[in-house]
Order: sequence, then C-alpha cells, then structure tokens
Amino acid sequence: MTTASAPARPERLLATSVLVIGTGGAGLRAAIELAERGVQVLAVGKRRKHDAHTTLAAGGINAALGTMDPEDSWQQHAADTLRESYFLADPAIVETVAKHAARGIDDLVRWGMPFAREADGRISQRFFGAHRYRRTAYAGDYTGLEIQRTLLRRARELEVPVIDTVYITRLLVSDGRVFGAYGFDVVDGTPTVIHADAVILAAGGHTRIWRNTSSRRDENTGDAFRLAALAGARLRDAELVQFHPSGILEPADAAGTLVSEAARGEGGILRNALGERYMERYDPERMELSTRDRVALASYTEIAEGRGTPNGGVLLDVSHLPRETIFEKLPRVYRTLIDLQMLDITERPIEIAPTAHYSMGGVWVAASDHGTGVDGLYAIGEASSGLHGANRLGGNSLIELLVYGRITGGEAAEYAMGLTSIRRDPEAVAEARAELDGLLASRGAETPRMLQRALRDVMTEHAGVVRSEAGLLAGLEQLGELERRAEDVGVHPDIAGFDDLAHAFDLAGSLLAARATLECALERRETRGCHNRSDFPEQDEALRGSFVWSLDGGVGFEPVAEAPESWRALAHAPIDTSVAGKLVE
Repeated sequence: MTTASAPARPERLLATSVLVIGTGGAGLRAAIELAERGVQVLAVGKRRKHDAHTTLAAGGINAALGTMDPEDSWQQHAADTLRESYFLADPAIVETVAKHAARGIDDLVRWGMPFAREADGRISQRFFGAHRYRRTAYAGDYTGLEIQRTLLRRARELEVPVIDTVYITRLLVSDGRVFGAYGFDVVDGTPTVIHADAVILAAGGHTRIWRNTSSRRDENTGDAFRLAALAGARLRDAELVQFHPSGILEPADAAGTLVSEAARGEGGILRNALGERYMERYDPERMELSTRDRVALASYTEIAEGRGTPNGGVLLDVSHLPRETIFEKLPRVYRTLIDLQMLDITERPIEIAPTAHYSMGGVWVAASDHGTGVDGLYAIGEASSGLHGANRLGGNSLIELLVYGRITGGEAAEYAMGLTSIRRDPEAVAEARAELDGLLASRGAETPRMLQRALRDVMTEHAGVVRSEAGLLAGLEQLGELERRAEDVGVHPDIAGFDDLAHAFDLAGSLLAARATLECALERRETRGCHNRSDFPEQDEALRGSFVWSLDGGVGFEPVAEAPESWRALAHAPIDTSVAGKLVE
C-alpha cells in the first residue's frame, strides 16, 4: 500500500458534484443535462474544446424522423443497427438509441443546430450505407463541427465550467466507489485533485494506436480504457475496430485524414489502379453504398493483391458529379484536399486507403444508465461499448452521444444527489501523485513519442484489417518488449509546457489498449464484420457475444442477448440492397 504523503509540489484542489472527463460532444451533452437539472458539474479535457474529435465527424447523424421516407421507424433503425453489428450489439442499448434519437435531434434544433433542410422546411435526410431508409440528417459535411458548436453554445448559456487544459491520469476510487480524479495542467504542470461524487468518462477511443488513423495526434490514445481499467472496470469488444474505407495517404503527417462517407453517398465511385470499379466483385448490389467493413476489406484486398496505386491505395472519384453538388454537399472534402494536396476533386480522383476510424468496443456499460460496475462511474460516447458490435453504421456515433449524454447525465445527477455519505481515500490520491511525480523525476533513455510510433507499427502490421493467430502472437511478443522499454521512459518538460508528460500518459493508455485489443482478437477465432481472421474465415455462431477484458482477469466471454420480439424479425429480414434511387445527385 502506498503511504499517504504531502505533495512534492503545490496541488490545485477542485470540487464538484459530477465530473465529466472529455469536452467533445458526449461530454458536453452530459454536462448540459446536469446543468439543466441544477446539478453542479465540471467538464475537463486535454485539448481545446473547440477542436474536440467530434468536430471531425462529417457525414451526418441518424434518427428515424421520416422527413424523406415516412415509412421509416425507430424499430427499423434498431433493426438496421443490430443486423449490421453482425448481431453482436446489445439489443437494449440499440433500442434505447433508436427510440430516443428523434429527441436528440429536437434538442439540437432547439439549441440552434443549422441542419440542411428541404424547400418546405423539413430536415433533409440522406442515405448512408446499409440503412434501409434515408435517415441521416446533416449540415453539409461539417455535421460534427456544427454539433460541437451548438453544444458549446448551449453550455455557455448554462455557464457550465469547462477546463480544457487538464489531463486526467487516474480516477480516484475507494472501496469500489469513485470519488474524483487526479491529473495535471498541460500548460504549467500544476497537479490537480478533483473531488466529485460521480464521474462520467467521455474521453474517446483508441484508434490512434494504428499508423493510418482518422484521429489526430494526442487524441483517442486509449486514455478512457486505461482510466476505467485501473479503476476496476472492464473493457468490452476491444478487438472490434472500424476501419473507414477512405483515409488519404498524403501528406504523411495527415495520413488517415478522412474523406467523408458522404462522398460515396453522393455518388462517388471506387476504382483500383487498373481503372476497374472493383466493388462489383464484392457487393454488386450495393456497390459503393455497401457497409464500411465490406468496403474497407474490398479496398484492402485490392491493394494486397497488387491492384493498388504505387502509394498503396485505391482511387475515389467524384469528378463526374456536378461541381455545384460537390460545393454544396462535400465542401469539407473539397477544401481539405485543396489545403493538403492542392488537389481539385472536381477534376481528379482522390487516392485513399482504409484507416483506423472508430473504437466500436470500449468500457463495459449497462444499457440502462451506462454505469460501468464501479459505483458512481459512467462511460459514454466512443469510450463506451455495446451499440456497434462488429460494424458501426455511419451516422450512429453522433446520435449515440446525444442520447446517452442526456440519459447518463440524468442518472449521474440522481446518483450524486442520492448519496448520504462520501469516503475519500488519501491512499488513492497518494498513489496517483506518486505516479505523476515518478514520471517527472524520470530521466530514462526512452522517448514516449518514439515508443508510440513503434506501437502504431506493431498494431498496423499485426492487428489491421486482416489478422491471424501467428500475427497476433507476434504482435503480443513485440508489445511486451515495448512495455518493458516504456518502464525507462524519460520526461522532460520545457518552457513550452508539459506536453512530454502528456505523451508519457498517452503511451501508457495506448499500451494497455493495445494489449486488450490483441488478446481479445486472438480469442475471437472467426471472421465477423470488421474482424477478419485469415485463419478462421467463417463466422462462428458460438462466438456471438463479447470478449470482455480486465487487468486482473484477462479475457472472458459474454453471450449477447436476443433482440425483443417487437423488432427482432426486422433485424433478420432480408434488406433491399439495391442502389436504385440511393445516390443523391
């Protein structure tokens, strides 16, 4: 046991009823709910709130509004979600999101969200791959950015305190109950203790541990996975990672930056280096509107079999579309390619390849409130799990954060207000303090950034779009070596701030997330959705469930429940895979 001691440096002490870790869409929506209920809340994050990962979500947000297709329903939305999860999603979570999606849109509208609308004022909705009906609302291809702006505006109106320079390194737990968090200010290094009656973890996923990723530097490095696991929570479906079909390849420092799925939804065509429209081989009915996992695997296969470009990619072409359509529906894609490559997409195709995009697994949560099994600790957004299974429908992540941001914010409020006693353990604070001080005192030979790069190479080589037992075992062996090297990390804060310390904790989160991913991927001896095992090419009905990982218990398996009878048949019914009328040109 760590001996409680005085801090080596002055600490800042903050206190709140509910602490929200993460200032993206999920965290902000939870904080708004708490503030509207009159509960004291504090939101903290490690990057500028205006630049949260949510701002990168381009294509749209799903809800069965029926503005374009009146026959749509929340039951059909739920069925599409469960079917395309390869029946690994938690049906209770799926139903909750689909049933409450329209309210999430209503909230945004009330707060001024500028959705695209039809001439008569209806919210426009477009097709995304594997949706039966048009149910994706959007704001050009800046949907996530506009949602973040809308939530920030509402948070300011409610005077929600947001500190976006605090890196949380540990959750503080006593006898299985959370009582706050410990961290430091990334600008001046000030250690920070935050006392809280409840904590909502909204710190994102772990896709930055792959080389090509839509996540930017210093985000989605597995922070939430590590914080939850150290607090006693479990991780679910860590191996189920969505590789988006279209990440750019150049320039190198922007490799993985997304070309929105809207580019395919609006009529973009995929071709290999031979000029072949290769989706005819993989899904001749849906073609480019097939599901993300199928399109990503198709592109990977084309590249692996030698039909890719010299840079190891394929070509996405929208140049046949009217320029007005591109400027209206794909403005972000157009601007991004001009800025990064001086490429005019109205004239030339875009070179792309699959890129690690979304953590469909995350912290294990209960469907009712997204509680983690640790009293007072909740997880939402990409930090959580249960909705997406082995394949996430485009547009579902944004609605998930709105639905469970509201629900979990309310549950955390009731939990905090219902507490009759609070126990704060000085030993837990001392342990977190010792970890931070130990890193600051370290002058080891290893550099966090170099080890992060090495880890991304390992994960790309051995746990990418296609996996095998031999590759995963090799990855685990190499991971073990990186974990040993990480014990000799040196941290050198300088006049520019404490980024080096943040990188060391990013590395710690990434290493833990990588271990959970590799160990679970090894146990899932089948091919299902995003998880492709070259040595087990068939789907195994006995594995219809989730692999759950914990620090102490390793990997376990939980079968998934059946969907309710009210919409089960819809999920098992054949879907119309034709593309007629689905290319909105």
